[in-house]
Amino acid sequence: MKKAKLPHMPSQRTNQFRAAWKRVVWRIKVNTLNAVKRTVDIWVVLPALLLLAPLFLVVALCIRLYDGGPVLYWQKRVGRRGQEFAFPKFRSMCVDSDAMRAKIAAQNQHGAAGVTFKMKRDPRITPIGRFIRRFSIDELPQLWCVLTGKMTLVGPRPPMPAEVAKYTLRDRERLSVVPGLTCFWQVNGRSEIPFDQQVEMDLDYIHQRSLWIDIKVLFKTIPAVLFGRGAY
Repeated sequence: MKKAKLPHMPSQRTNQFRAAWKRVVWRIKVNTLNAVKRTVDIWVVLPALLLLAPLFLVVALCIRLYDGGPVLYWQKRVGRRGQEFAFPKFRSMCVDSDAMRAKIAAQNQHGAAGVTFKMKRDPRITPIGRFIRRFSIDELPQLWCVLTGKMTLVGPRPPMPAEVAKYTLRDRERLSVVPGLTCFWQVNGRSEIPFDQQVEMDLDYIHQRSLWIDIKVLFKTIPAVLFGRGAY
């Protein structure tokens, strides 16, 4: 009586080769995507900075004339692999906003112990600041960060060091890619999205990112900015 043939099982060496080959293919795919994203960033941001220069001048003049304070507000933000970088915004709050934050911390809409701080009627925001926040004009100086490679057009928003200090191990996966100017949750409600959901949406982007997805997010950013949902 003939013995039934057992199905051929790949050897350990074969499995190791396949795993190594998959890693090589994955790295090629990621490096190619990063190179394409960098090229797109430069080609989009350079003309954008030139076209937006008159708007920058008007906004800077309005901020300066309102209270005489600095035009830009600089923060430390955390980028890829935990590297910190200087992060500029048009100043939308009063000059002593950081000192005032402790007094209103309990009114955080993301919870008193929340990782991020958001408040709909934040008393620190100036009238000019409310307008530029409504249309995300305050974020435009970050185009410089995109040009210098600290940020990219599409990717998870860069957090502050104090926020990263509260991150779980899963949250820290957001730091595995270059942070972006816009992202999934920015075009789907912005500040109205709870922090945990922001993390899930960022991780979804990281796991499926592609040039086509970036293009779709950029196009969705336009109506998100115009209608200003969740912008406060």
